Amino acid sequence: MKEKFYLTTAIAYTSSKPHIGNVFEIVLTDAIARFRRMQGYDVFFLTGTDEHGIKIQQKAEAKGVTPKQYVDEVAGEIRRMWDLFGASYDKFIRTTDEYHEKAVSKIFTKLYEQGDIYKSSYEGWYCTPCESFWTESQAVDGCCPDCGAKLTKSHEEAYFLRLSKYADRLIEYYEQNPDFITPVSRRNEMINNFIKPGLQDLCVSRSTFTWGVPVEFDPKHVIYVWIDALSNYITAIGYDPDHKSELYNKLWPADLHVIGKDIVRFHTIYWPIILMALGEPLPKKVLGHPWLLMNNDKMSKSKGNMLYGDDLVRMFGLDAIRYYLLSEMGYQNDGNISYDAIISRTNIDLANIYGNLVSRTASMIKQYFGGIIPAPSANEEVDTALIETVRAEAKAAYDLLDKYYLSDAATHIIALLKACNKYIDDTTPWMLAKDESKRERLQNVMAYLVEGIRTATTLFTPYMPTTAENVAKLFGFDTSLDKLADFKCDFAGNTVGECGKLFARIDKAEFDKQPAKEAEEKEKKALEGKIDIEDFAKVSLVVGKVVACEPVPKSDKLLKLSVDIGSETRTVASGIAKFYKPNDLVGKKIILVENLKPAMLRGVKSEGMILASGEDDVKVVFIDDSVPVGSKVR
Repeated sequence: MKEKFYLTTAIAYTSSKPHIGNVFEIVLTDAIARFRRMQGYDVFFLTGTDEHGIKIQQKAEAKGVTPKQYVDEVAGEIRRMWDLFGASYDKFIRTTDEYHEKAVSKIFTKLYEQGDIYKSSYEGWYCTPCESFWTESQAVDGCCPDCGAKLTKSHEEAYFLRLSKYADRLIEYYEQNPDFITPVSRRNEMINNFIKPGLQDLCVSRSTFTWGVPVEFDPKHVIYVWIDALSNYITAIGYDPDHKSELYNKLWPADLHVIGKDIVRFHTIYWPIILMALGEPLPKKVLGHPWLLMNNDKMSKSKGNMLYGDDLVRMFGLDAIRYYLLSEMGYQNDGNISYDAIISRTNIDLANIYGNLVSRTASMIKQYFGGIIPAPSANEEVDTALIETVRAEAKAAYDLLDKYYLSDAATHIIALLKACNKYIDDTTPWMLAKDESKRERLQNVMAYLVEGIRTATTLFTPYMPTTAENVAKLFGFDTSLDKLADFKCDFAGNTVGECGKLFARIDKAEFDKQPAKEAEEKEKKALEGKIDIEDFAKVSLVVGKVVACEPVPKSDKLLKLSVDIGSETRTVASGIAKFYKPNDLVGKKIILVENLKPAMLRGVKSEGMILASGEDDVKVVFIDDSVPVGSKVR
């Protein structure tokens, strides 16, 4: 019976389309899963989407759709991206799946009933993008210490998880399992920055929004993201407090959680404590991978430095991008991505070193042996040197792959291929082919070149599965790990297939022209929604004073304002009833768009529009009382 290996990614948040930094995690986990399958493990690979929370609710409202409609669209886009990158996952969970929501509700209730969750109130600072609470001392100039977003003051009734109760048990687990958190720098960060200063009990419910799993016994509360999202690792395989499926009993505990370094705290402190409270085993290892930076800067929409995976695949090809991500990203330190870096690595590693070796070898076998791969005979010193190098580099790469050091492993695979290219230069097969007495030497060279290619291709399979499959078909060899660098050349007698270019060299000068064109088109599209100064001049803005205000009947959104603009009094219907009471506005000076075409809103003829900011928290733009009514705003 095969040994099981259960690994997971963090589930992707359905706020927007994933960028290439998000894609790295799924590619990394996929490569690990593929390597474990090659080793003979019974692999179960879980990924999915995190779909609840206030940010989702706000985005859905802004778009004019329901939260479920919004997450359905984004979750579909995320899954499409994962599939595009060849992710070989066994299950894709969504936190809106009915079975998951039911299990999460039971988990929360169990923790409450046994006293690990209690009701209190929270007052502090909240980060909407991270969906995290922070104390005054943790905030950095009023901003989130993780993402830098502006924090908002929050005060609400909430339920809390007793983290402090389990702090000593958690430290003990760390000590007994020193490899639980990797790399070790992440472990030290958790101990020194969070546990030693003293764990604060964790807020695990919210009552200021509704998009989430309701607390069964207190429906005005929804279960907060970290119990909801983290529980996916067990609910996906059939866990709830009343039942453990056969699959759960087989797979849990997880062998590996692959997550970004920014959420290590949640997976190595909150998640283990939740499991301790449930009486369940803890995962064996959490790998907190570094970030992929764009030109040495963290990707964000606000910075305008986002790269998307589908665009890169279109420009460079799938396996080239998979290889770049896995070879560029180190185990601990942040990696970097740029067009120039992708071009350089593609040209050097893939086109020159790997692709050229495959092409030259296939062509020489066709030319010298009619396309039939020969068997080797007696070794010479140069052959023995190659065998030793290939075996040494293959073992080094294998050991590193086994420990998830994919970038370091790629360096050894490339070193192996360089040795094969040097072997061609040292043996000069084109000279051997001219001398019939050197026929056996030529056979050796060709056979050992194919063996070197097989070894590299086998190790490259988790990185570039499509390319590896194509190269294996070309020579008709087996890419099983049990034949790694054995130099038995059991492919002798196979006919070499047709060999096209694995990776074409990219002409940087030609490539640079294309992005310039694309940028030009993007600029044109961006300008389509812009207006000229002449257009803006058509808008007449005037200072007005609200002299009366009342709710619009049968509407919970509209207020009816009477606004004095000096020359006349205008009636304006405004959708601000959720944010202001009529008395809040009477006597206040505002800015009115006075030349807007009248519109009928719930039976009210609205003759203008007042200026306000925000969508989720609307603020009317008020004017200093010293400014005269009727003044033009320019």
